[in-house]
Amino acid sequence: MPSTSLRPTRSQVSAGCRNNKSCCHPHRDLGSFLMSKKLGFIGLGTMGAPMAGHLIAAGHEVHLYTIEGVPADLAKKGKAAKSAAEVAKNADIIIIMVPDTPHVESVLFGENGIAGNLGKGKIVVDMSSISPIETKKFAEKVEKLGARYLDAPVSGGEVGAKAASLTIMVGGHDEDFATVKPYFELMGKNITHVGGNGDGQTTKVANQIIVALNIEAVAEALIFASKAGADPAKVRKALMGGFASSRILEVHGERMINRTFDPGFRIELHQKDLNLALQGAKALGVALPNTATAQELFNTCAANGGKAWDHSGMVKALELMANHPVAGKK
Repeated sequence: MPSTSLRPTRSQVSAGCRNNKSCCHPHRDLGSFLMSKKLGFIGLGTMGAPMAGHLIAAGHEVHLYTIEGVPADLAKKGKAAKSAAEVAKNADIIIIMVPDTPHVESVLFGENGIAGNLGKGKIVVDMSSISPIETKKFAEKVEKLGARYLDAPVSGGEVGAKAASLTIMVGGHDEDFATVKPYFELMGKNITHVGGNGDGQTTKVANQIIVALNIEAVAEALIFASKAGADPAKVRKALMGGFASSRILEVHGERMINRTFDPGFRIELHQKDLNLALQGAKALGVALPNTATAQELFNTCAANGGKAWDHSGMVKALELMANHPVAGKK
């Protein structure tokens, strides 16, 4: 069963101190307990940089690495490393936040990867969005090295990463989730231990199916309203007060009307996630017809130069078919 454990209680911390001769004070507090863990963060892109920043701002020792070089503002307060291997050597909990399955595999087992510096007491936390099937294989390999593994993909995009309001979906052992949860709480708000390794990634794929189909629904509705002669902005406002209201209608509907397609969450990344869904569906013998349609709409956007648009830009593919933009002449 998924764990409902919270961070260690003060009585547990005190008990730990009584059993630890090196403890500096018999009433060592919770903050000190958490500070005893050294953290690593690999992947400092649009999402990773602010996430690592929250951990540093909370006072944790964070060892940092990214292929492009650690951003100067993070390097000043964190500890920049020359390789992923160096991060793993110096950290107890190693967080990975990179784009896709091959990137995670490279961080784990590639040249200068972390595998050579894993062992008992270390936890790998992959917060990327990758294949659930490969995740299970990665977890098995990591555990054979003596370390533990959590898959903990996130939802909320750049806005959520910056605001520390991400939704975090976690797969792995109960005790490992309990250990890492206090650090998750510094990066997100809705944190759920779903089940075993791979279940976090499965949940994220399901999330991306729902998001894509909601974007498609909002885009179709606004195009319909606009071509019928109604003001799409007023239609959206009216719908926000009814049963059709959703976060997608609120945020992405506004993007469609205002033509603000700077990411956000890039179409090419959502294409990657839907590809995981469709590959998984094939393996499971499940039909996902509307997911396939959403992927084709994203493919149309990418073919027209839009792979780096925000995923709300899916509306442009439907606009091409309707020969009508949501915002009219704007």
